[in-house]
Amino acid sequence: MRRGDNEKILSTATEIEIKVLEINRADVEVRLSALGAKKVFDGEIHALYFDLPEQRLRRSGLTLRLRMEGRRAVLTLKTDVVNAAAKEREELQTEINDFSVMRQILETMGFSAWLVMKKHRTSYALPDAHVEIDRYQDDFSYIPEFLEIEGRDTLAVYRVAETLGFRTDDCKPWDAVELAAYYRNRNRMP
Repeated sequence: MRRGDNEKILSTATEIEIKVLEINRADVEVRLSALGAKKVFDGEIHALYFDLPEQRLRRSGLTLRLRMEGRRAVLTLKTDVVNAAAKEREELQTEINDFSVMRQILETMGFSAWLVMKKHRTSYALPDAHVEIDRYQDDFSYIPEFLEIEGRDTLAVYRVAETLGFRTDDCKPWDAVELAAYYRNRNRMP
């Protein structure tokens, strides 16, 4: 990470993560506590996913997201990386001053929000990973609470999952769109 001219955090990183579906939150939190995990966030997240006409970004393997994380606004560009075992993306991210102004800038430039998601997130930090417990709201409230584990490499992510009591086949390399589609199909929703 480095500081920019406005002292906002700019980071470039590889994001490697998996999701574990339909967790028992109380059990997970007991295990996290036993591992010495530190709670680093507990709040609302509001994410807007943007694209240009004809889905030019998504067809190119890019994701442009504007997100409020509690009181913090963040703009992120992600590039897909092929990895069958985990969701892996190269990520450029910067904190911005004003969510509404950035949204207006993107829309003025021809971008439009194709997906809006809100969720409650509780985040924990471990030495080798971040663990998030997410519960979607509004249009995506049909998705049960789930766990997301992000680490520096695929081995670290699966090691944390195992330490928390999950098997390899419990771990899904899905993004939010794939997660929503899974539950829509399972629940036979349109």
